[in-house]
Amino acid sequence: MTQAAVVAPDEVAGTFCEAGDAGEAVDRLIDLYDASVDALRGALARFLDGGDPPSEADRRAGRFAYPELRITYLPEGPPPPLSRAFGKFAEAGVYAQTITHPRLFRRYLVEQISLLAAEYPITIETGLSTQEIPFSYVLDGAEDLDLDAAVPAELVRHFPYADLAAVEDALPNGDWVGEPGAPKPLALFDAARTDYSLQRIRHYTGAPVEDCQNFILFTNYHRYVDAFVEWAVEQLRADNDYVALSAAGGVRVDADTPDPLAAVEGAPWRRFQMPAYHLIAPNGRGVTLVNIGVGPSNAKTITDHLAVLRPECWLMIGHCGGLRHSQRLGDYVLAHAYLRYDAVLDRDLPLEIPVPPIAEIQIALQGAVKTVTGDSGDDLKRRLRTGTVVTYADRNWELRYAAESRRINQSRAIAVDMESATIAANGFRLRVPYGTLLCVSDKPLHGELKLAGAANRFYERAVSEHLRAGIETVESLKREGSAMLHSRKLRSFDEPPFR
Repeated sequence: MTQAAVVAPDEVAGTFCEAGDAGEAVDRLIDLYDASVDALRGALARFLDGGDPPSEADRRAGRFAYPELRITYLPEGPPPPLSRAFGKFAEAGVYAQTITHPRLFRRYLVEQISLLAAEYPITIETGLSTQEIPFSYVLDGAEDLDLDAAVPAELVRHFPYADLAAVEDALPNGDWVGEPGAPKPLALFDAARTDYSLQRIRHYTGAPVEDCQNFILFTNYHRYVDAFVEWAVEQLRADNDYVALSAAGGVRVDADTPDPLAAVEGAPWRRFQMPAYHLIAPNGRGVTLVNIGVGPSNAKTITDHLAVLRPECWLMIGHCGGLRHSQRLGDYVLAHAYLRYDAVLDRDLPLEIPVPPIAEIQIALQGAVKTVTGDSGDDLKRRLRTGTVVTYADRNWELRYAAESRRINQSRAIAVDMESATIAANGFRLRVPYGTLLCVSDKPLHGELKLAGAANRFYERAVSEHLRAGIETVESLKREGSAMLHSRKLRSFDEPPFR
C-alpha cells in the first residue's frame, strides 16, 4: 500500500489528536478533509485567476493533504483470539490509513473502529497525512473554476496530481511489504486508491457513487434492467424500507414521482458503459443492479472499483450455455467452482489459487430458486444444477471445440459463460463475498445455439423469474444479518483489521 508522500513525515505541520471514540474520530476526519479540499479549491481558483501558485511551504504544511486515521494497539501479551472474520488484530502495533470522503464512509468507519474499541485497549488518533489530494478529484462541485483557462502541465507542475505510482493493489494481492518501523495498514485501500475508483464508478455507471447499496447484482443483459426497474418502482409504493430509485443518467425517483417508469426509461443511460440502478434503503441496505455487458474485462473493471465501497456481497445473475444433455433452456446453474479461462486476473490471482464457494450465499441462492419457482425435491434438482462453470474470454470458443472439449470434460463443467469466474475471483481477491446463479439460455454442445428468435422467446419467459431469484437471495441475506456473511475463508492470516 503506497503512500504518495511529497514530503518527509517529520516535515508535516499538523499533529495527531487523540479521539475519545469512533464517532469523534470520524467527525475530526471530516473536518480535516473538508479543510484540505477547501484549501485546494481556493488555491486553484487564485491560480486560474492569475494569482501565484501555492508555495512549497504550503505543500510541506500539508494544506492539501488527506486526513489520516491511526490506531495504536500495544498490549502486554498477544492479541486474544477472535472467531469473527474482521474487526480484529493479527498482532500488536501502530496501524494507519489515509482517508478520503469520510462522510461517504462514515458508517463503515464508525463500525470498524467501534469493533476494535470494544475488544482491545486502543488509542485512536487523527491528523494530516503526507499523501496529497490530486487536484482533479476536487473539481466536482467547484463550478466557479475556469478550467478552460488552465494549462494542464502548469497545474501538474504546481498542484498535487493523480500519480498512478501511488495507486496499486499490492496489499490485496498479497505483495505488500511494509517498511521497518512504519505503521501497518488498517484496510485494503488507502485514500489514493479509493479516490481513483470512486471517479471510475461515476464514469462507468452514470449514477452517483453515494447511491451505491451494500448488496450488488451484476447482469449481462439490459432486459434484466427493465425487469429490475419495474420491480423497484413497485417497491417504492409498497410498505417497506425502500425510499428511492437512482438510475444511470442522473435520474432519481421516489413514491411521489408522477411517472417514475417514464422518468427512468427516458434517462440517457446509453451514454454509460455499465449503467447502474440503485434501489435505496437506509444505511445502504438496498439493492444495486449493474449491467456489466459481456466479457471478463468489464467484470474485472467494475469489481476492482466497487470493492472500495466494501459492499456486503455481489452476485452474478446472468446467462450461460448449458453443457449437459439433461439441461433445458431456463434451468439454473449454481456455481460452486470455476474453470478460469478469462485471463484478466491471472497476474493478480494466480490460476492455482482456488476460489471457494461461500456457504451462506450458496444456501441463500438455492433457497431463493426454491421460493420463486415453487419447486422442491426432485423437481428442484432437475431445475437447478450445482457444479463448475467455465468462464472464457473468447465468446467464440466453440470454434475451437476439438481443442476445448477435453478440458471441459476433465473439469466436469456444467455451464459456460464470460463473467462469473472473474466476478468470483475478484471477490475472493478483494474480500467481498460472492456468488453465481446463471440461467441456461442455449446448449452449444447439443445443437441448441443462441438464435435470435429462440433467444427472444427465452428472455420473455425466463428473465423475470431469474431476477426475482437474485432479489430473493439478497432479501434472505439481509434477514440473516451481515455478521454471518463475511466468511473467514476470504481473509489471510495477516489481514488488516478493517473489513
